[in-house]
Amino acid sequence: MATPSVPTLVASLDVADAAYDCVVVVTDSVVKLTGNLECLKQTVENYAKVDSIKDVVLIATDVVPSGRVIWSPTGPLNRDYDDVRRFYDAGEVGMKRALKAGSRAPLFVRPIDDTFPEAGKCATLGALQAVYVPLEIREDVPDRATKVDKIGIWCDNLERVQKGIGVLNALEMGRVVTRDIGGTDPERMAAPKAEEYVTSVLKDTCIKVEVISDVAVFEKEYPLLAAVNRAARMVPRHQGRLIYLEYEGEGPIEKTLFLVGKGITYDTGGADIKAGGVMAGMHRDKCGAAFVAGFFKTLSVLKPKGVKIVGGLAMVRNSVGSECYVADEIITSRAGVRVRVGNTDAEGRMVMADVLCRMKERALEAVNPQIFTIATLTGHAIRAYGPEYSIIMDNGPARKLNTAQEFQKAGDLLADPFEVSTIRREDYVFHTGKSEYEDVLQCNNAASSATARGHQSPAAFLIKASGLENYGNDSKTPLPYSHLDIAGSSGPFPGVPTGAPLLAMAAQYILPRV
Repeated sequence: MATPSVPTLVASLDVADAAYDCVVVVTDSVVKLTGNLECLKQTVENYAKVDSIKDVVLIATDVVPSGRVIWSPTGPLNRDYDDVRRFYDAGEVGMKRALKAGSRAPLFVRPIDDTFPEAGKCATLGALQAVYVPLEIREDVPDRATKVDKIGIWCDNLERVQKGIGVLNALEMGRVVTRDIGGTDPERMAAPKAEEYVTSVLKDTCIKVEVISDVAVFEKEYPLLAAVNRAARMVPRHQGRLIYLEYEGEGPIEKTLFLVGKGITYDTGGADIKAGGVMAGMHRDKCGAAFVAGFFKTLSVLKPKGVKIVGGLAMVRNSVGSECYVADEIITSRAGVRVRVGNTDAEGRMVMADVLCRMKERALEAVNPQIFTIATLTGHAIRAYGPEYSIIMDNGPARKLNTAQEFQKAGDLLADPFEVSTIRREDYVFHTGKSEYEDVLQCNNAASSATARGHQSPAAFLIKASGLENYGNDSKTPLPYSHLDIAGSSGPFPGVPTGAPLLAMAAQYILPRV
């Protein structure tokens, strides 16, 4: 198995270091190239006399040993709609240009910017996105297992940057795991293979791993998940897995997080088959669970104190066949709620609801708990907010904590943006059973993108089917719960997953806030 690896990051005080074969500059203005960066300033200004420097460009020069400087400008930073993604994007574009030029050891220059306190970190994370190599390539084509040998990080404060490199490594290790699981094809990362991968990358760390694969346990304790797994369980290599992860930091526990990740390894749509060519890309339906695994990899490196975090990866394939579950079935959830299936293509909320119920049970005994579900859940999320944004919505107790707004602020720091949405009374009504046969309706029979409030109402389903409805503001034991829909932010297909929302979650709960 090709283990997740991050390019070696090395702090450097010397922009003319001969150990590097290219210099990549990310900033909005040549004015910021001061001190020992003056040579680069002069080079860029000279080039600007004969050509534009508004876009990424490679400049031949003798001021650095490699003879080449790549200028990757952020563009303006002072307009109402400019944010730190300007640095992230410029870092990614600049590094891609370096790779195109054949660079194996680029020196990355990102002067400090007062506009955005984490600009340098974001630019570097963008560069690291560019040098990621997919798991299948690392395993099957060894000659292409890496894109660079090392990346130099220029700095004027060695101690600060060396400390920052440790955080960057931890974040990128988590994002590599997230991309590996989320982006890898449905056979290589079928549930049993996902189990092997997760246990391998967390082996000999501080993370506890528990795997449930027994169909009898699924049917007894996770009946909604078991229904989705019914067709896949007939094929050994596709059989479902429920993977629990647990981290407990040193010192008194001040906060407990519970994370439930949707891990549909492939979504055919089941009996409500995805027709018309829309099935392609459905191996990405596991990006929620992928994030949970990646976040625990980051935890295993940073080891934050005073926090306990429990994760659940619901890894199931939504297959079609003689054993598949169908619309109109009524299944009693772990919480004792009678659920009528409306559409088998709404399987994600099914596999998460029972795991969410289990997390709810544990949260009742935890210190200062907060519960999250994370899923590539709806096309409506993309229709509503576009292809780059995660969406967060709170139940009543989480809203009192301003969870969504604080999460949005955290994401804005590290170029992992969120939009805040709201669960309304109409969403609960939408999923209330329509007859005396059932308590809850799982879904209507239209696409989420064609359904009013198509990304909000699934959160209400999760609350009702898991029994969290009994732990709202009106209860004696309110439990804060937030649902994250990452259908838009998880990454393009074809293309490489982004690792969202790992940076935002880390900024909110385990990194010191700037």
